[in-house]
Amino acid sequence: MVSSIFAVISYSDTFALFWFLVAWTGYGWFSEHSRWARHGLADVGDRHRLAWAWQMLRREVRMPDAALVGNLMQSVSFYANTTIYIIAGVLALLGTLDQVISFTEDLPFARETSRALWEIKLVVLFAVFVFAYFKFTWALRQFNLLSILIGSTPVIKDGDGSDPKEAEIAARRLGRINSLAGDEFNRGIRAYYFGLAAVAWFVQPWVFVALTTMIVIVLYRRDFTSPALVALRDD
Repeated sequence: MVSSIFAVISYSDTFALFWFLVAWTGYGWFSEHSRWARHGLADVGDRHRLAWAWQMLRREVRMPDAALVGNLMQSVSFYANTTIYIIAGVLALLGTLDQVISFTEDLPFARETSRALWEIKLVVLFAVFVFAYFKFTWALRQFNLLSILIGSTPVIKDGDGSDPKEAEIAARRLGRINSLAGDEFNRGIRAYYFGLAAVAWFVQPWVFVALTTMIVIVLYRRDFTSPALVALRDD
């Protein structure tokens, strides 16, 4: 099985796919778990989510908080629904593969490839967006849990005899669930970026490598050097 796969994938295609996987997983680790992650947009956003939780604890009327969570859920739901259509489109391409191959042969930098290699490329693209779908739906479920927590958390005010430890636990629980949902949403969006890079593999493997590298640079600039990050850090 393995030997038959390598029989249809050239060295350049193998390297392009390897670089794609390394770039995707490597940047995910760098932006979430490395020592530089605490300086990124995601970590700063988590601090603001915790601040939101503390403010919410002191509000008797939490309609604004419910509206904000509803807006987040609507955005995630939009991406989840869109991903379903993309997955269906990729599956539909398998039925019209001969026409697609004929079309791409006329594109600049395109090269002649076997049908088996095309099928592998479609499977990779399919897997990327299935991954994104799972991330979006899990984010949606966690935002749903967040809305439940908003409804179940009591109002806690200074000087009313509330236990400060209870307030801290409630705030951290709300902030943590909000952050976990946001992280899953970010992973789904990141899959979209790398899914766009995977489309370039249908043209030429070195274009695939170049676009994957460009995606990493774009993500780094947005997560670690963007004006939005500066604004959120501004004291």
